[in-house]
Amino acid sequence: MNIEVIHLGPMANCTYLVTQDGNALLIDPAWDMNALEQTLKAKKLNLLAVLFTHGHFDHVKTAETLLKAHGLRAYIEENDVLLSGLPGEVLQPYHGEQNLQIGPFKVHIIPTPGHTAGGVCILIGDALFTGDTLFPGACGRVDLPSSDPREMRKSLYRLSQLPDDTQIFAGHSYGGKSGSFISYERQTNPFMRNAIKDKDIL
Repeated sequence: MNIEVIHLGPMANCTYLVTQDGNALLIDPAWDMNALEQTLKAKKLNLLAVLFTHGHFDHVKTAETLLKAHGLRAYIEENDVLLSGLPGEVLQPYHGEQNLQIGPFKVHIIPTPGHTAGGVCILIGDALFTGDTLFPGACGRVDLPSSDPREMRKSLYRLSQLPDDTQIFAGHSYGGKSGSFISYERQTNPFMRNAIKDKDIL
Protein backbone atom coordinates (compact mmCIF):
# COMPACT_ATOMS: atom_id res chain seq x y z
CA MET A 1 0.00 0.00 0.00
CA ASN A 2 1.24 3.47 -0.91
CA ILE A 3 0.07 6.79 0.56
CA GLU A 4 0.56 10.13 -1.17
CA VAL A 5 -0.33 13.47 0.37
CA ILE A 6 -1.65 16.06 -2.07
CA HIS A 7 -1.66 19.64 -0.79
CA LEU A 8 -4.58 21.61 -2.22
CA GLY A 9 -6.32 24.87 -1.44
CA PRO A 10 -5.42 27.94 0.64
CA MET A 11 -5.90 26.35 4.06
CA ALA A 12 -3.01 23.83 4.11
CA ASN A 13 -5.45 20.99 3.43
CA CYS A 14 -4.19 17.47 2.87
CA THR A 15 -5.96 15.14 0.47
CA TYR A 16 -4.67 11.58 0.70
CA LEU A 17 -4.34 9.20 -2.23
CA VAL A 18 -4.10 5.59 -1.03
CA THR A 19 -3.14 3.07 -3.70
CA GLN A 20 -2.58 -0.64 -4.12
CA ASP A 21 -2.41 -2.81 -7.22
CA GLY A 22 -3.68 -0.04 -9.49
CA ASN A 23 -6.64 0.74 -7.24
CA ALA A 24 -7.13 3.95 -5.28
CA LEU A 25 -9.01 5.59 -2.45
CA LEU A 26 -9.22 9.35 -1.94
CA ILE A 27 -9.60 10.75 1.56
CA ASP A 28 -10.92 14.31 1.94
CA PRO A 29 -10.62 15.38 -1.72
CA ALA A 30 -11.26 19.11 -1.90
CA TRP A 31 -10.55 22.35 -3.78
CA ASP A 32 -9.02 21.19 -7.08
CA MET A 33 -10.69 18.22 -8.74
CA ASN A 34 -8.81 18.82 -12.00
CA ALA A 35 -5.50 18.23 -10.24
CA LEU A 36 -6.82 15.04 -8.67
CA GLU A 37 -8.23 13.79 -11.98
CA GLN A 38 -4.88 14.43 -13.65
CA THR A 39 -3.09 12.51 -10.93
CA LEU A 40 -5.43 9.53 -11.26
CA LYS A 41 -5.03 9.54 -15.03
CA ALA A 42 -1.24 9.91 -14.98
CA LYS A 43 -0.89 7.02 -12.55
CA LYS A 44 -3.53 4.94 -14.39
CA LEU A 45 -5.48 4.38 -11.19
CA ASN A 46 -8.95 2.94 -10.70
CA LEU A 47 -10.71 5.09 -8.10
CA LEU A 48 -12.77 2.75 -5.93
CA ALA A 49 -14.07 5.08 -3.22
CA VAL A 50 -13.97 8.50 -1.61
CA LEU A 51 -14.13 8.91 2.17
CA PHE A 52 -14.57 12.07 4.21
CA THR A 53 -13.25 12.43 7.75
CA HIS A 54 -15.87 15.12 8.41
CA GLY A 55 -18.14 17.55 6.62
CA HIS A 56 -16.44 20.95 6.87
CA PHE A 57 -16.36 22.78 3.55
CA ASP A 58 -12.57 22.82 3.26
CA HIS A 59 -12.52 19.00 3.23
CA VAL A 60 -15.32 18.50 0.69
CA LYS A 61 -15.19 21.63 -1.51
CA THR A 62 -15.96 20.86 -5.20
CA ALA A 63 -15.78 17.08 -4.58
CA GLU A 64 -19.25 16.74 -6.11
CA THR A 65 -17.81 17.03 -9.62
CA LEU A 66 -15.30 14.22 -9.06
CA LEU A 67 -17.90 11.96 -7.48
CA LYS A 68 -20.34 12.43 -10.35
CA ALA A 69 -17.60 11.91 -12.94
CA HIS A 70 -16.73 8.54 -11.40
CA GLY A 71 -20.27 7.51 -10.45
CA LEU A 72 -19.30 7.24 -6.79
CA ARG A 73 -20.96 8.07 -3.48
CA ALA A 74 -18.60 9.32 -0.78
CA TYR A 75 -18.65 7.69 2.64
CA ILE A 76 -19.56 10.18 5.37
CA GLU A 77 -20.86 9.77 8.91
CA GLU A 78 -24.55 10.65 8.95
CA ASN A 79 -24.20 13.39 11.56
CA ASP A 80 -22.10 15.43 9.11
CA VAL A 81 -24.28 15.03 6.01
CA LEU A 82 -26.00 18.40 6.38
CA LEU A 83 -22.76 20.09 7.40
CA SER A 84 -21.11 18.96 4.16
CA GLY A 85 -23.63 20.79 2.00
CA LEU A 86 -23.30 18.05 -0.63
CA PRO A 87 -26.38 16.60 -2.34
CA GLY A 88 -27.60 13.24 -1.14
CA GLU A 89 -27.05 11.56 -4.49
CA VAL A 90 -23.25 11.79 -4.08
CA LEU A 91 -23.12 10.60 -0.46
CA GLN A 92 -23.16 7.19 1.23
CA PRO A 93 -24.06 7.96 4.85
CA TYR A 94 -23.35 5.48 7.62
CA HIS A 95 -23.70 5.52 11.39
CA GLY A 96 -20.95 4.84 13.89
CA GLU A 97 -18.05 2.42 13.70
CA GLN A 98 -17.61 0.54 10.45
CA ASN A 99 -15.44 -2.17 8.93
CA LEU A 100 -15.41 -1.95 5.15
CA GLN A 101 -13.75 -4.06 2.48
CA ILE A 102 -13.20 -1.83 -0.55
CA GLY A 103 -11.32 -3.76 -3.19
CA PRO A 104 -7.96 -4.67 -1.62
CA PHE A 105 -8.39 -2.15 1.21
CA LYS A 106 -9.58 -3.09 4.69
CA VAL A 107 -10.98 0.13 6.12
CA HIS A 108 -11.84 0.60 9.79
CA ILE A 109 -13.81 3.77 10.50
CA ILE A 110 -13.47 5.00 14.08
CA PRO A 111 -16.02 7.58 15.29
CA THR A 112 -14.15 10.54 16.80
CA PRO A 113 -16.66 13.33 17.45
CA GLY A 114 -15.47 16.55 18.97
CA HIS A 115 -14.43 18.79 16.10
CA THR A 116 -17.76 17.94 14.47
CA ALA A 117 -20.56 15.63 15.58
CA GLY A 118 -19.85 13.22 12.72
CA GLY A 119 -16.06 13.37 12.72
CA VAL A 120 -14.24 10.09 12.16
CA CYS A 121 -10.73 8.75 11.78
CA ILE A 122 -10.03 6.23 9.04
CA LEU A 123 -7.66 3.35 9.77
CA ILE A 124 -6.18 1.42 6.84
CA GLY A 125 -3.48 -0.98 7.94
CA ASP A 126 -1.34 1.00 10.36
CA ALA A 127 -2.19 4.34 8.71
CA LEU A 128 -4.65 6.56 10.56
CA PHE A 129 -6.21 9.44 8.66
CA THR A 130 -7.26 11.80 11.43
CA GLY A 131 -8.88 14.71 9.59
CA ASP A 132 -9.24 17.57 12.06
CA THR A 133 -9.40 15.38 15.17
CA LEU A 134 -5.68 14.96 15.79
CA PHE A 135 -2.71 16.97 14.51
CA PRO A 136 0.96 16.64 15.40
CA GLY A 137 1.09 18.32 18.79
CA ALA A 138 -2.49 19.55 18.68
CA CYS A 139 -6.16 18.71 18.13
CA GLY A 140 -8.99 20.22 16.15
CA ARG A 141 -10.99 23.26 17.20
CA VAL A 142 -13.92 22.69 19.52
CA ASP A 143 -15.51 26.16 19.38
CA LEU A 144 -17.47 25.62 16.16
CA PRO A 145 -21.09 24.57 15.55
CA SER A 146 -21.50 20.86 16.44
CA SER A 147 -18.12 20.86 18.23
CA ASP A 148 -17.92 19.42 21.74
CA PRO A 149 -14.81 19.65 23.97
CA ARG A 150 -15.81 16.67 26.13
CA GLU A 151 -16.38 14.49 23.09
CA MET A 152 -12.99 15.57 21.74
CA ARG A 153 -11.28 14.43 24.93
CA LYS A 154 -13.04 11.07 24.67
CA SER A 155 -11.97 10.74 21.05
CA LEU A 156 -8.35 11.62 21.81
CA TYR A 157 -8.29 9.06 24.59
CA ARG A 158 -9.67 6.42 22.24
CA LEU A 159 -6.96 7.20 19.70
CA SER A 160 -4.30 7.06 22.40
CA GLN A 161 -5.11 3.38 22.88
CA LEU A 162 -4.12 2.46 19.32
CA PRO A 163 -0.80 0.64 18.77
CA ASP A 164 2.39 2.68 19.12
CA ASP A 165 3.35 2.29 15.46
CA THR A 166 0.06 3.67 14.15
CA GLN A 167 1.07 6.43 11.75
CA ILE A 168 -0.95 9.64 11.74
CA PHE A 169 -1.93 11.48 8.57
CA ALA A 170 -3.66 14.71 9.59
CA GLY A 171 -6.14 16.80 7.60
CA HIS A 172 -3.89 19.88 7.44
CA SER A 173 -0.16 20.45 7.26
CA TYR A 174 -0.11 23.23 9.82
CA GLY A 175 3.45 24.37 10.32
CA GLY A 176 4.46 22.24 7.35
CA LYS A 177 3.85 18.95 9.18
CA SER A 178 0.95 16.53 8.83
CA GLY A 179 2.47 13.23 9.99
CA SER A 180 3.35 11.65 13.32
CA PHE A 181 2.91 8.43 15.29
CA ILE A 182 0.50 7.58 18.09
CA SER A 183 3.41 6.72 20.38
CA TYR A 184 4.91 10.19 19.94
CA GLU A 185 1.59 11.99 20.36
CA ARG A 186 0.79 9.98 23.47
CA GLN A 187 4.04 11.20 25.02
CA THR A 188 4.16 14.79 23.78
CA ASN A 189 0.76 16.05 22.65
CA PRO A 190 -0.68 18.10 25.54
CA PHE A 191 -4.28 17.56 24.43
CA MET A 192 -3.90 13.80 24.21
CA ARG A 193 -1.99 13.72 27.50
CA ASN A 194 -4.81 15.61 29.22
CA ALA A 195 -7.37 13.22 27.74
CA ILE A 196 -5.41 10.26 29.13
CA LYS A 197 -5.13 11.95 32.52
CA ASP A 198 -8.87 12.66 32.59
CA LYS A 199 -9.99 9.26 31.28
CA ASP A 200 -11.67 8.26 34.53
CA ILE A 201 -13.95 11.33 34.57
CA LEU A 202 -14.85 11.46 30.88
